[in-house]
Amino acid sequence: MSRHVAIVTDSTAYLPPPAMERHGITAVPLTVVLGDQALEEGTEISARSLAQALQKRRSVTTSRPSPELFAETYRRVAESGATGIVSLHLSAEFSGTYDAAVLAAREAPVPVRVVDTGMVAMALGFCALAAAESAEAGGTVDEAVTAAEKRAAGTSAFFYVDTLDYLRRGGRIGAAQALFGSALAVKPLLQLDGGRIEMLEKVRTASRAIARLEEIVAERAAAGPVDIAVHHLAAPDRASALAERLRGRVSGLADLHVSEVGAVIGAHTGPGLLGVVVSPR
Repeated sequence: MSRHVAIVTDSTAYLPPPAMERHGITAVPLTVVLGDQALEEGTEISARSLAQALQKRRSVTTSRPSPELFAETYRRVAESGATGIVSLHLSAEFSGTYDAAVLAAREAPVPVRVVDTGMVAMALGFCALAAAESAEAGGTVDEAVTAAEKRAAGTSAFFYVDTLDYLRRGGRIGAAQALFGSALAVKPLLQLDGGRIEMLEKVRTASRAIARLEEIVAERAAAGPVDIAVHHLAAPDRASALAERLRGRVSGLADLHVSEVGAVIGAHTGPGLLGVVVSPR
């Protein structure tokens, strides 16, 4: 049984399964409540099913993992030989996941450092990868945390949504901002800022908004080397086309990931989401 620092995250990191397996990263699932059904993200509800439910205007909410689920995960990881655990999670502004992890960490059989990264999706995933690489190089819990926090500090996330209604319903953006956008029929560009979703720009059409998103990302990624993730919900062609354009524009591109977000983030953004994470190495 190998002794090591282990990395735990949650299902909203949307890390590619091969990367999770290669680095031994464990993801604790959040829950999507569809009508009267509580379903685990990643195993019991797909992004496609979620998009269909939203399009039919079915009731969709999300909830954090329980402290008991975190406690069980920490015990299992410790039994695999971990001498310490770094537990990295989506912004506490979005979810009580961080709080649940903190509660469970107090009773864990090995030391656990719980970190609110202020991130989500592959912005969180890149932090988990940085921590895992530090641990694999023999780093301590503190060194792995430092690596994750350094990656978070340099990472940016921008996204386009067809409508602000889903973010408004979930309380992730102010009602006044959502109403303003709807009244003017603008297409919003948003960003992660301080762990919150904030309006970045308002553009008149979807095509112009996506072109502007590309420009912003190209500018932010100009220095290189940089990893980029393109996310979408029910918009694969739009995401693939943007990824190909970025591949041609970003000279210092290291890795480029294209993936559909899971049901938890999708529930708050709605179909048509197009997001880009820029993470300098």
